Amino acid sequence: MKKKVLSVLLAVTLVASLLAGCGSSNEPAAPAPAPAEAPAGDTSTPSDPAPVDTAALEDVNLVVWASEIEEDQIMTRAMIDEFIAANADMVNLTVDLGGVSESLVKDQLLTDITAGADVFVFADDQVSDLVMAGALQEVLINTADIIANNAAGAVGAASVDGTLYAYPMTADNGYFMFYNSEYFTEDDVKSLDRMMDVAAEAGKQVTMEMHGAWYNFSFFKGAGFTAVMNEDGTNFCDWNAPGGTDVVQAMLDIAAHPGFISLGDAEFQTGIADGSLIAGVNGPWNAGAAATAWGDNYAAAKLPTFTVNGEQVQMGGFAGFKLVGVNAFSANTGWAMLLAEWLTNYDNQVRRFEVRRQGPSNIAAASSEAVMSDPALSALAAQMPYSVAQVIGGNYWSPAGTLGEIIVQGNPDNIDLQTLLDAAVEGITAPLQ
Repeated sequence: MKKKVLSVLLAVTLVASLLAGCGSSNEPAAPAPAPAEAPAGDTSTPSDPAPVDTAALEDVNLVVWASEIEEDQIMTRAMIDEFIAANADMVNLTVDLGGVSESLVKDQLLTDITAGADVFVFADDQVSDLVMAGALQEVLINTADIIANNAAGAVGAASVDGTLYAYPMTADNGYFMFYNSEYFTEDDVKSLDRMMDVAAEAGKQVTMEMHGAWYNFSFFKGAGFTAVMNEDGTNFCDWNAPGGTDVVQAMLDIAAHPGFISLGDAEFQTGIADGSLIAGVNGPWNAGAAATAWGDNYAAAKLPTFTVNGEQVQMGGFAGFKLVGVNAFSANTGWAMLLAEWLTNYDNQVRRFEVRRQGPSNIAAASSEAVMSDPALSALAAQMPYSVAQVIGGNYWSPAGTLGEIIVQGNPDNIDLQTLLDAAVEGITAPLQ
């Protein structure tokens, strides 16, 4: 292990110097090479280690940003301390841990990249903006192993133009259908039409945040339409192409059904707790609430089909991933990359599942019996083939959300559906300001 770390740090030093020689203006400084290996004739063995002169070791300080949630802070701190201990005979390493929401890292980091954390946990929808800003260090250590060991979707989300810029950490930021099996059979949950009918007959409801841009994407994606970010940060969207109005009409029909209601995250939790909701589209973060509310009847499945112009269409969705990035301006790039790799390795992805029920992106960890038997993560895995990575520019959210709001309200102004879609697409594809 120690020889590997030594060679890695030396390799990073060489790469950084070569890049600097090519005129790179923002390539971070690499760590100084660690002490050379013991000379020939040294008789020390692993069971009889030579004394380490800690005063002669390099002093390195790193700053890490992880989720501000207390449980995540405690877990991350333990992982960091284990990394420090594992390398105590190679470096005098101190690591300061800060709490920053994974969804807000880009906003905080881009205010001053050079003052930002060396290592940070963030949501994958920020990758493109961070790369364009020059904030993400390309992954240079064990790149082939990281790509091979993680799900293709997670690797793709962490890459730009085929270059890996971040370390996959989780593959659980998506949505699927929670349901109470007291009311639904496994066949029932294959069709949203059937689920709404069952709920209405029982005086209950099925929910989904149809007014939210993250969720209503699923209807258009399922029907074969696209919304994706271009290389320049603008969006391409074809929702107003022929057939798009059929999707809007399908959504209007769903919104008007007595067995359906569009609710946000907090209302989802309240509804399953008070019994008014017996199913709902949501994500793994609410698995605990659903399990508590429904007990032995707690179940989950991939998203159902819905009716578009008389045909059953499988709902699609966004597949989200959490990643660990290294600041391109870190003064200690090598150690930062080694720490990022440590935080996302097999053992620590297994730990995240065991402690926080977070779904691993590591293929071996995700294939374990414990993960596969988890209802929420199993449902998310079943939905994955019908979902795409959330690669979308900022102009998407407001227009798509406004379209959803109008649909949920039943199109009260009776606006022509093609006009509705044309306005939404115009906003989604608008040039950057």
